[in-house]
Amino acid sequence: MAIKITDDCINCGACEPECPNTAIYEAAFDWKFSEGTSLKGDIKLPSGQNVNADTEQEAVSDEYYFIVTDKCTECKGFHDEPQCAAVCPVDCCVPDEDNVESEEFLLTKQSFMHGDNDKQSSNETSSWFSVKS
Repeated sequence: MAIKITDDCINCGACEPECPNTAIYEAAFDWKFSEGTSLKGDIKLPSGQNVNADTEQEAVSDEYYFIVTDKCTECKGFHDEPQCAAVCPVDCCVPDEDNVESEEFLLTKQSFMHGDNDKQSSNETSSWFSVKS
């Protein structure tokens, strides 16, 4: 499952530089799928929504740091544990029970975002971040 930041966040910013997927953003900041990833141009999200990776997306929160669920891999493929949770001084980086994903799915997401597009074979991951031609 993805990680989320709760409203207990004190906006210290300790988590943001720790994210290997650039999935954490400061409150009120717009973001892009292309930031910190190899994604470019038109992509298809797991929800089926088509977006352009280079287009700014609206901030998820205007009050505290936030994690973009579609970019969060719980640090799978990089670290043994979510780095945001490891450094958060108030323990507000917690599992997002509304976005449960298997380890295979998280690893596939990580591989796709960082340039290994050959890992889209299983039924669970075949629709994730497919590049539109």
